[in-house]
Amino acid sequence: MKARIRNFCIVAHIDHGKSTLADRLLLRTGTISEREFRNQVLDDMDLERERGITIKASAVTMRYARSDGEYTLNLIDTPGHVDFSYEVSRALAACEGALLVVDASQGVEAQTVANAIKAIEAGLDIIPVINKIDLPSARIDIALQEMEQVLGLRPEESLRVSAKEGIGIDPLLEAVISRIRPPAGDENAPLRALIFDSKYDDYKGVIAYIRVVDGAIRRGDRIRMHHSGKTYEVIEVGRFQPAPVQREELVTGEVGYVAAAIKDVREVKIGDTIVSERADPRTTVPLPGYKEAKPMVFCGLYPANNVEFEPLKRALEKLYLNDSSFTFQPENSQALGFGFRCGFLGMLHMDIIRERLEREFDLELIQTAPTVTYQVLMTDGSVMEAHSAGEIPDASRAREIREPIVRLQLIVPAESIGAVIKLCEDRRGRFISQEWLGRNRVMLCYSVPLAEMVFDFFDRLKSLTRGHGTMDYTLEGFQTEDLVKVDILVAGQIADALSFVCHRSEAEKRGRKILLKLRKQIPRHLFQIALQAAIGGKIIARENISPLAKNVLSKCYGGDITRKRKLLEKQKEGKKRMKSIGQVEVPQEAFLAVLQTGEED
Repeated sequence: MKARIRNFCIVAHIDHGKSTLADRLLLRTGTISEREFRNQVLDDMDLERERGITIKASAVTMRYARSDGEYTLNLIDTPGHVDFSYEVSRALAACEGALLVVDASQGVEAQTVANAIKAIEAGLDIIPVINKIDLPSARIDIALQEMEQVLGLRPEESLRVSAKEGIGIDPLLEAVISRIRPPAGDENAPLRALIFDSKYDDYKGVIAYIRVVDGAIRRGDRIRMHHSGKTYEVIEVGRFQPAPVQREELVTGEVGYVAAAIKDVREVKIGDTIVSERADPRTTVPLPGYKEAKPMVFCGLYPANNVEFEPLKRALEKLYLNDSSFTFQPENSQALGFGFRCGFLGMLHMDIIRERLEREFDLELIQTAPTVTYQVLMTDGSVMEAHSAGEIPDASRAREIREPIVRLQLIVPAESIGAVIKLCEDRRGRFISQEWLGRNRVMLCYSVPLAEMVFDFFDRLKSLTRGHGTMDYTLEGFQTEDLVKVDILVAGQIADALSFVCHRSEAEKRGRKILLKLRKQIPRHLFQIALQAAIGGKIIARENISPLAKNVLSKCYGGDITRKRKLLEKQKEGKKRMKSIGQVEVPQEAFLAVLQTGEED
């Protein structure tokens, strides 16, 4: 049975034709008919189809008949954007092989390199595929040369296909069978199955996507989650073809799903091992998994109308059931009221979640500027994590602040090298290496603080390279830098919502930008209002909002000068008293002008 099973995934850079190739494989194997066919069959989310990208990994089982019998091909289609690289790692852990797809007209891109390295490190059998060979702009020889130079894949190993036109699909299926090894595992051993994804169903509870490594899992079995130790009874097992099809059992090497009336998605950990309830926890060896996705970009989500706080809470809870990779916890802002501090894998992930909340749950949201996670070394030696500047303690308790550093790979046209290098250096990047990919493109490697990338780095890169630059990044860890927490004071009172963290060399410039914005937004009062940016007790920037002037001399038509002086002194005393007891009302629009666009504007 195992000898006729092949488990493989499709990995590539975004928009290199993964979903189109998956569509063509489904048609060729008869998994779907021409009548059922539609573009991006495995992308069942509206946002995926509108944007033309894959957000969630999808699994499907195909049957392929050869002269020596029928084979079962389990395919996992993966996303290509850097934000969803955790989905790729899940797919790689459940497969023995990978189709590495490269666009013939664009060549090797940043995410191609990253996915190839992941597949090699996972020990997968790699089949290089040159896609879109039918395009007039196809540069097949150059793409093959780049694959050999950067990835070490020989040109004679590569297959040439056009997923759109159906060219080269049969040789590709033959290569999957001949060049990808069948799954290992012991059919007679106790059950061990890897969870590589999950989703929530209103009727069946959490549905776990699994790869059976050892033994078999049947309807009615009692199973245990190795991580939590909780036990359940299996109510349904099956495979995706591509719609769910129930089966009596899943055996060693097969990919499918299991439902066990699990009502809390947090009880199903991605990368966990499912074992039999009878297995001894002390002797059971869990399957080698991968690190759980950790949010790195944070922002606040607030309802535009405060009465919609509870609907927003219910919407986040429902969305979390189908995407457990983001986090949320309630917070209260003096500017925006009650809302949630949410954590995401990256900027695109943040954009997708916000759009799904607005579209699927009919909410109107206010989103604050994104921030990253900082580590703070306290004076007592402990280390705390802070997801916003407001969580960072004052300088008397914090010894140092550490920021996340990423290793950034950029592939850019030769004529854009100078502009991209300047962009990286302006963002406090540290040069690591440079490698030429042929005569017209170069791969740059930099070490860059994540905080310098979360605003507009990708947009600037696309602008400087006229849309031809690509990037990929991996988190390297946290590094101590000369970072400071900057507080914004309005009439001597700290506005917590406007505090931010930045490098000391940038503190004055960014603080002054915020003060200039606030000066335009806060209405004038009858007394002077001081706007200040401060690091601890040191003021680094100041702007004043001049008072409204009332002409107290307007009723004086001539007369002695002493009367005019008396009126001016009385006005001066009144303003002094008003300044000491007066309250400055900062309108919500003033906070939004800074919070929604960030300090970089």
